Amino acid sequence: MKLRCVIIDDEYLARQRLHKLLEKHHNVLIVGESRNGREAIETIKLKEPDFIFLDIQMPDLNGFSVLNRIKKIPHVIFTTALESFALKAFEINAVDYLLKPFDQERLDTSIKRITSLKKTDKTYELGQKLNNLLKEIDQEKEADHRTEFKIKKNGRLLNICTEDIINIKSEGNYLELHTASTKFLYRGTMNALENELSPEEFMRIHRSLILNKRYIRGCFYLGNSYYKIKLKTGLEFTSGRSYKTNIIRYLEEISG
Repeated sequence: MKLRCVIIDDEYLARQRLHKLLEKHHNVLIVGESRNGREAIETIKLKEPDFIFLDIQMPDLNGFSVLNRIKKIPHVIFTTALESFALKAFEINAVDYLLKPFDQERLDTSIKRITSLKKTDKTYELGQKLNNLLKEIDQEKEADHRTEFKIKKNGRLLNICTEDIINIKSEGNYLELHTASTKFLYRGTMNALENELSPEEFMRIHRSLILNKRYIRGCFYLGNSYYKIKLKTGLEFTSGRSYKTNIIRYLEEISG
């Protein structure tokens, strides 16, 4: 099981450098990045990372202000050019404090710390064991599940990870793949795509709608076999009656 992280820094080159330094750490998956504090709050709420690289000095909100506005705070590795914030950083139980410019060796030490912390987390260990078990039982089937879409847009070929897709809607002969920032058109049918996607990650709630389970905030019964599903993005959808079984199965999954 990979550790999900978000990079938060107002400097583009600083974000790119972290991307480069993290390439050797195959147990770390970068699921998002943010250019300022307000954007960071939304990204953290949406992606729910295991840990974040957080710059302290940013133009709108500083790193500490970002954390004050988040209910569920992930593990934090601060990145900054100033030593003066170190004491305050460790007062809020930061995993590490990287003083810019830091090198590969220094970053490796931070990743070792975060990995060690997560290994002692019983929830993480249980999830890792379950993940390994599922892979052993259904390895061949898992390998067939789609993990990305290749989309042509403005003359460029883009790879869109299924991880980043929040919901999928049918639109005529095309499907709309919605991410946090934009949507992409993909030629195909809902029935075919539903079979390609992992049922561990995606759930069909309507003949014209598939949701990424990771982005579901809540599910409420409306009566007469209909459910209202709220996403972390603020969107709300009503399920189709014939998909009641899918939703009941999902509710059983999250209830343990």
